[in-house]
Amino acid sequence: MAATYRRVALIGLGLIASSMAHALRWKGLAGEIVGTARSAETRAVAAELGFCDRICETAAEAVQGADLVVLCVPVGAMATIAAEIAPHLAPGATLTDVGSVKQAVIEAVAPHVPEGVHFIPGHPLAGTEHSGPRSGFATLFVNRWWLLTPMPGADAAATARLRGLLEGIGAHVDEMEPGHHDLVLAVTSHTPHLIAYTMVGVADHLRRVTKSEIIKYSAAGFRDFTRIAASDPTMWRDVFLTNREATLDILGRFTEELFVLQRAIRMGDGPQLFEYFTRTRAIRRGIIEAGQDTAAPDFGRGAPAAEAGE
Repeated sequence: MAATYRRVALIGLGLIASSMAHALRWKGLAGEIVGTARSAETRAVAAELGFCDRICETAAEAVQGADLVVLCVPVGAMATIAAEIAPHLAPGATLTDVGSVKQAVIEAVAPHVPEGVHFIPGHPLAGTEHSGPRSGFATLFVNRWWLLTPMPGADAAATARLRGLLEGIGAHVDEMEPGHHDLVLAVTSHTPHLIAYTMVGVADHLRRVTKSEIIKYSAAGFRDFTRIAASDPTMWRDVFLTNREATLDILGRFTEELFVLQRAIRMGDGPQLFEYFTRTRAIRRGIIEAGQDTAAPDFGRGAPAAEAGE
């Protein structure tokens, strides 16, 4: 397969960036892969692993001459990085990101994008609870969605070119309005993560009462909560601070639903509980039919590909 971009610059070298590098190498879609990270330790590990052709000390150096630049840093760091690289972006280059929130990223990055550079925000719906350059693997994006939220008047050819790259590494690509993206992700990812963090926090509190029993006898549901709650704390702090409105909206709806179930349990209303659980079970069937998970029991989710989500 011919290279889609001559030089790809990855800013930040965690799970997503390292997986992109492995995938681009696997499919031969980039002539050269250049990477950088704020931490010297991360840069050293990336150099040791060799998934980039070159490792640079600064983002400004990394983006020089690149025709695709991918911001793989926490949402809260986007504005600073955008300001740093703006004078060094090549005319005609495409700039994208992998942030879990889109409206806040656009507000942080767009003011710094020079004339002639195509800014096409994006978000891969893929990940594991692991982070860092050692956690990446080439098949992370296979059969996963990668959402693009092009700006009004975005260059159609640049968008199609980026889409081709993402499809080339196995992703399904769709386009979405930024605000709608943030609302959808508040339902499918952000609020579930917050609930998982909360449940694990409750368990941590109870552990002092029950000694080791919470850990020793944890069932599959709690294990999945702990897997989700083990995700990168910096990333998720920034997600909740930058997608505040949508997350609070969905949390309010969740609270209302919880009150309905709480009342049904208190009143011993078995039929209502059964009807509710039957209705919600259909969502699981829909996810399986969409090819986003398997019906096979996995009780602990050992394979990395099964853990893709955020």
